[in-house]
Parts: sequence; structure tokens; C-alpha cells
Amino acid sequence: MRNAFARCITELAEADERIVLLSGDIGNRLFDDYKAKCPGRFFNCGVAEANMVGMAAGLAMSGLRPVCYTITPFITYRCMEQIRIDVGYHHQPVVIVGTGAGLSYASLGSTHHSCEEMGMLRLIPDLDVIAPGDAMEVRGALKAALKQDHGVFIRIGKKGEPVVHQVEPEIEIGKAIRLREGKDVCLLSTGNMLPAVLEAADQLEKAGVSASVYSFHTVKPLDLDCLAKAFAGARIVATIEEHSVLGGLGGSVAEWLSDQSGTPARLMRFGTADEFLHETSEQMEARGRYGLTPDSIAAKIRNALG
Repeated sequence: MRNAFARCITELAEADERIVLLSGDIGNRLFDDYKAKCPGRFFNCGVAEANMVGMAAGLAMSGLRPVCYTITPFITYRCMEQIRIDVGYHHQPVVIVGTGAGLSYASLGSTHHSCEEMGMLRLIPDLDVIAPGDAMEVRGALKAALKQDHGVFIRIGKKGEPVVHQVEPEIEIGKAIRLREGKDVCLLSTGNMLPAVLEAADQLEKAGVSASVYSFHTVKPLDLDCLAKAFAGARIVATIEEHSVLGGLGGSVAEWLSDQSGTPARLMRFGTADEFLHETSEQMEARGRYGLTPDSIAAKIRNALG
């Protein structure tokens, strides 16, 4: 995902001289091509992420289109005041990109995990929250974000994630992408869980359960039309995310559902528990702990169906 971001930001910046890229002391070699093709528009802001976001807001006020990039927990938790006030309150079009989101850096411990940031950031007015499902969606999300007149947060993985889309989809913020049709259950995936969710859908199909799959790449604003149709037509609607079950996609959908009446479907939320993960492991092992594997997702849904 980060390689797709680097290539796409370079292409976009070549075509639009307003685009500037700010990095929090990472990605220097990753952006060599960008620096060569867009000289003077790359700023390594060092280990000073809050200052980087404030600087980006100032650049936006000057008519530029700044994009901030660094590891997700450092560009979110350390910068909440600056994101809230400098970007959100002042309605500035700053794109904030967090790489290695969720449990991508599971082996480095809780300082590098980011399983709460979508829940925190979606509370900030005038800030969209996007979690692309694969490298192709990263490209579409960045293009869509740079068209907005307000702040946008994009959470991406690291590298080597499976590519789901054969061609780059057109990303419309607030509109989910349907990847598969089904009638029994509806699986809403956000972020880099998408390949695992599609595999879970395959397992459900083999067990005689018809499953639709949507890439719910936008956590804020939600695709309300998609939610209404999903809850009207399925027995179970499941949200799946590499994020806490509190506050992210699952929390957002639960809030929406509480305001509805007569929806026949049951909501199931798959995500990380409300806890710090003190053990270090690789990403897939950490997912297993929280039931975020295709086997676990499919099995829990089959049990819920009875």
C-alpha cells in the first residue's frame, strides 16, 4: 500500500504544483522519485509530528495542497489537538496519511499499534476518515481526498498486502464498493481486512451461506444508502476491521442502527478487543488472537445463523 501511495502522490504532484508532501522522518528512500520530479516540494519534518500538521495547515492556508505522511500512531495520537484545531476547526484541506495502520506493526508492540485512531478522528468535525482495502483503493482514495475542501485522514497498511481489484476503482468518499452479491449475510470490510473478508465469504459459500461483500472504505461519512439496503435484505450484517470494535466502522454502524426501526438484520462486529496488546507477534498471529482470520469470521457467522 505504501508503494502505491508513493507512486500515486508522485504522479499527482507532477500534474499539480500545489501539492506538497510532508514526512515525519520516514520514507526518505520511498520518495526519491517524488523528490527528483517535484524538487522543493518535499519536507522532512523530523520526529515532530504535531509541528508537521500545524505546518501543513499553514501551507493549506497559503493555497497549497499539503499531504502529511508517517506511521499511523505517530500522525494521529500525537497530533490530536493540531488535527482538531489547525485542520478541522480552520476547515483546511490537509490530507493526513497514516501508514502501518492497525496491527501492521504488531511485532513492535503497542507503541506502534493503531486500533483506536479511526474512532478518535471521526469525532472531529470537517474531517473524513478513509481506510482503503488494497493498493488500488489507495490510489483512488488519494485522488478523491485531494479534491475535498476540508481535511481527510487515510489509513493504509505497509507493503505486500494482496491486491483485490484488477483495475483501479473510482473512489467516491462516502460510497461503498460492492465486490460480491449475496442474500443471507452482508460483510462490510474496511481497510486491509478486505482480502481476508473475501476469503471468509468463499468459506461461507462452500457452507451454503450466500454472502455479499462491500469494501466500506469510508468510515466517515458512512454510506447510509448501502447500510439501509444491507439491513433490509440480509439476516446478518457484519463489520470487519483491524481496529477496535469500539468507535470504528462497527461503532459507527451501531450508532446508525440505534436510530433505525424495524431493521430485521442482526449486527455483528469483528475487530480488536478493548485492550492493549502486550505480547509482540507478527500481524497474522495478532489477528488470530482477535478472531480476524477468514476461518474465525466464517465460523462465528455460521454459528450465529444456527
